[in-house]
Amino acid sequence: MKASFGQSNNPKRQKLIKMVPASGKADSLLGEVAFLKLQAIESPIKTLEELKSALQTAVELEHSTIPPYLCALYSIKDGTNDIATGIIRSVVVEEMLHMILAANILNAIGGTPKIDKEHFIPAYPGSLPDSDNSFIINLEKFSKESIEVFLRIEKPEPTREHPKVKDYHTIGQFYQGLMLGLEYVNDHTAGGIFLTDPEVQKRQITPEHYYGSGGVIVPVYTIDDARLAIEEIVGQGEGIDDTIEDSDQKLFGQGIEYAHYFRFNEVLQERMYCENDTPKGGPTGEKIAVDWNAVHNMVTSPKIKDYEGYPELYEKARSFNQTYTQLLDNIHCACDGKPELLMKGIGLMYQLKYKAVELMNIPFQDGYMAGPTFELDRG
Repeated sequence: MKASFGQSNNPKRQKLIKMVPASGKADSLLGEVAFLKLQAIESPIKTLEELKSALQTAVELEHSTIPPYLCALYSIKDGTNDIATGIIRSVVVEEMLHMILAANILNAIGGTPKIDKEHFIPAYPGSLPDSDNSFIINLEKFSKESIEVFLRIEKPEPTREHPKVKDYHTIGQFYQGLMLGLEYVNDHTAGGIFLTDPEVQKRQITPEHYYGSGGVIVPVYTIDDARLAIEEIVGQGEGIDDTIEDSDQKLFGQGIEYAHYFRFNEVLQERMYCENDTPKGGPTGEKIAVDWNAVHNMVTSPKIKDYEGYPELYEKARSFNQTYTQLLDNIHCACDGKPELLMKGIGLMYQLKYKAVELMNIPFQDGYMAGPTFELDRG
């Protein structure tokens, strides 16, 4: 892998930001934003309050991908699809990281991440928060169809689209708009927008507070830290350049960390990427054993009200929702000045899997099994 295709903060990870026309070579997200500024691309964010709102959307956006990914993961029967299970699990861990990184940026500018609010968990079926609603996301079992939706979630942004934080078409387009907004508001605020108050800075989640292995926690105290945090998010899959699918660049090989898009594509194509593969040609490496039938046949996008006529099932579904609500409340408190609480979420994650699989083993209707509904429930 050529050095120009490695990220500055992680040389082993694919750098998939689009080519910067001014230089003709691959660049960082910061370089891309600098190019947009030179081209007088207007920031979609002009005020500090608009920026805080967009960062809250980023927290919600990163979270919104987790319930669908978890449903697919939990629906895979134990002892089967080991590689697919590992891939989906790794992406879930990184989405949790992205959620924390967005919260760190919001805290750094004086905002307050609201992870405990009533509508934080989106309704399924639904679309990405504040997007253009161009496709629908369900809570559903592991299948070719669900993996195809995951690919759409991680899809690169069209180069013809201007940055947006409302009605965006892809996550990459959203993060372009967010980074432009960060730069604009910081540039137009005397002294900048990043607070130096020690009490504010103590709200940061730092590496010792984070239990995941996917990526790097970036404490945010300056604009440079915020740039690094967003590059970490984008670099793991959200917002890779749409031309990457037609690229003949060799971006694969041993020791390289693939973006989410390519990891999901390995599952769909049932084959690993290898060193001489290109995005255009697709994976040609070792075949992956994928058994699409080795799953719990979970009903699609159930609601707690669907279970009201089934008292035992209703209580088990509520128990799952209460555990998930506890997990979100735990993350909220961690991001609200008690970062040491984040480690307590590990036990709740184990409980979630147990309770989800228990639901998926209960017959429901028309040959389908029950499943988790991911709804807020504080008992």
